[in-house]
Amino acid sequence: MPVRTLALPGGARVAVVAAQWQHAYGVVTRGRVQLEPRDGAPGPVLRRDAGFWLRDTGVRALRNPGRRTATVRVLTPDFWRSDMISSTGTGVGSRRSHGFRRLAVTGVVATLVAMTATTLGAALARAAGVDFAIPDGGDEAIPLGGFTVVTGFFSLVGVVIAAVLLRFSARPASRFVWTAVALTTLSLAPPFLVGATATTSVTLVAMHLVAAAVMIPALTRCLVARTD
Repeated sequence: MPVRTLALPGGARVAVVAAQWQHAYGVVTRGRVQLEPRDGAPGPVLRRDAGFWLRDTGVRALRNPGRRTATVRVLTPDFWRSDMISSTGTGVGSRRSHGFRRLAVTGVVATLVAMTATTLGAALARAAGVDFAIPDGGDEAIPLGGFTVVTGFFSLVGVVIAAVLLRFSARPASRFVWTAVALTTLSLAPPFLVGATATTSVTLVAMHLVAAAVMIPALTRCLVARTD
């Protein structure tokens, strides 16, 4: 039959048979359904009206994380050839597009905030006597615009990393946190390796931490909201 309904009682788990889902499209019609990847890690939880494909996704099972019975409407090729256009509006494609748009807006806003915060922080530090001179760079002082540009560049790199994880990872939020914290930790070493004074080095580290304190929570919250 072109359309069938899959019912999952509370806590139930149903293995995904690849042949049955080769061309099928699922729509959650009641409750919540969690996709379980092959590695057994907790996958995204789809709510009512969310649509999904399972072909070549690596999903091995569908699980109901709630107590009430969840249902999935499974559409096979004969059905979605004629009716899929009306169904995909609530599908995973639109949800993913919405997730990327939200991430992009959040990322741009957070980047602007981070750029402003580090530039202002550097200006205050300079007023307090920090010279930001880099002996290994010809003993030239870092201009305030340098803080703005560097913060903006690496903040946008963080947004790109978040977008990649949103697209390909089953746990984008947690993996983004680990990646961002690791990269931030690595970025704390260079200020102590350029021959600058201790005050300049410590201040540069503080600017890195300020930018991270703005970007990481903002992007993480966005990724968590996407997978709820």
